[in-house]
Amino acid sequence: MQSVMVSNRFILGIVAFSVSFGLSLVPSWDLNKAFLTGVITVLATYTAALFVDKRRRNHEMLVLGSLRKRIKEMEGLKFRIVREINQIEEHHSLLYAESKQLQNQVTECRNQRDSLNRELSTFAGQRKQLDAEINNLKTELYHLDKSRTELNNSFSTLTSEKRRLELNYNTSRAEITHLQTQICEFQQEKQELESNLTLLGRLKPQLEEKLHELRIKIQQLETEITKENQLLVATTNARANIEASLNSFQTQIASQKVELNHLQEQITLLQEERDLLQNQVWELLQQVETIDPPESLPEDIQGENLDLFTFSGFEPLELINTKVDISENLPDEWNNFLEKLPGHEMQVLKAIVEQDNPKVAIKQIAEANITMPNLLIDSINERASDTIGELIIEPNLEIPEVYQEHITNVRKMIAIYEILVARHASSN
Repeated sequence: MQSVMVSNRFILGIVAFSVSFGLSLVPSWDLNKAFLTGVITVLATYTAALFVDKRRRNHEMLVLGSLRKRIKEMEGLKFRIVREINQIEEHHSLLYAESKQLQNQVTECRNQRDSLNRELSTFAGQRKQLDAEINNLKTELYHLDKSRTELNNSFSTLTSEKRRLELNYNTSRAEITHLQTQICEFQQEKQELESNLTLLGRLKPQLEEKLHELRIKIQQLETEITKENQLLVATTNARANIEASLNSFQTQIASQKVELNHLQEQITLLQEERDLLQNQVWELLQQVETIDPPESLPEDIQGENLDLFTFSGFEPLELINTKVDISENLPDEWNNFLEKLPGHEMQVLKAIVEQDNPKVAIKQIAEANITMPNLLIDSINERASDTIGELIIEPNLEIPEVYQEHITNVRKMIAIYEILVARHASSN
């Protein structure tokens, strides 16, 4: 490159000298004057070329510096984008695992529903067989001696009781069919929730809490279905007892009445269990439709009297005649923030303030509450933004830290929390 520049400058000097020498020689034909003019022209040309080359080099250095600065900015942006993509992939994997678990639970519910249908079909066949046998018994009882009028009246009473039992059975079967329809509707709502899962990122902690409650409700529902199956089996056994009683009706009419009374009590229990199951399914559907925000602290925490103080994750604490002057230690907006902060999020704040590396403790708290560490920190910042109007935890650091301007108020909150918990433990 340097040799090319030297060659270009040499050619430029020769051309400038030739043109100047020729133009000066033509008018006067004075060789000395023409030669001097050519030399001056060459020097002026080289001076101008050096000046232009220096300005070009300065411009190139400015452009090169700006390009290097731009490259560094792009590398920083690339690093941040890669970190955000990794976080999004982790969130996606966790959400995918949760959806798989929910699908497995729904499959188990379907299998239990199918087994219940099979048992109901078997019960229907037994009922038809029992009806046929009852008709045969009616024919035999019709040919009994007229002297047994009281026995015939008792048999008529037994027949009416049987019809009422069949009516109750049909009602129970209709209720079970309605329950299956509601389960199908619940599955459709579950599919809609999965389709809207990406739009519920900020509500995910509340949804996870409701999902935990929903799992508990499903377990209770399975328990109730199992109880209902046991009651159905007991009803079948009672019908078998009725059949045996009818076969020995002439000699055991008194024991037959006792069995019928026992059967009526079991049917009453079955109806009560069915009503309870229907109410629980209705409440479950209402909870899925209206997802309430997590419970906040009671509004009774003011001034010196703390009659009731509740943290999420603890049982309600009745702190009677407790005197802690919060108004002197914390501003009003920090009091409001303390009331709305659940117990597990208070534990997160305590770990951040008191530990050098709180990531392990925050992870354990998140696993205990079926959520993620980042979501816990975002929830705390969101509550702080709603109450005091500012964030209190730095969100972009690898190890979370509380802002220095808020560290004093946070320590006061933690001290009040520990005093209340300690007093509750001592009162117990």
